[in-house]
Amino acid sequence: MTEIRNYKDLRVWKAAMDLVVEVYDLTKTLPGDERYGLTSQIQRAVVSVPANIAEGHSLATPKLFLKHLRIASGSLAEVETQIVLASRLDYLTTSQTQPILNQITDIQKMLFGLTKAIKAKVLK
Repeated sequence: MTEIRNYKDLRVWKAAMDLVVEVYDLTKTLPGDERYGLTSQIQRAVVSVPANIAEGHSLATPKLFLKHLRIASGSLAEVETQIVLASRLDYLTTSQTQPILNQITDIQKMLFGLTKAIKAKVLK
């Protein structure tokens, strides 16, 4: 197993950064009148995911890292909800949203796994 020296070594951070790029590309297709509404909300939430992973990893304690992983997970759920909402509003098609939703599911699993591993290490 590779040693994690900083947050940039985390697979979940890399996946979250990739998600940011994909979501920003996707939000370019939303209607212009959503620029300050749904588009802005989605973009803020998706940026929060890797940002909280990075911030949490950079803090001194596992407890604080876990707190930031929970925040990242919450932001990820927010992005998922907003993408589904955009689809239900007929702003996006299933072919546009499904790859993003798949990425979100993968990142959720990684966050869960990392959280579980940190908790196990702390409880030793």
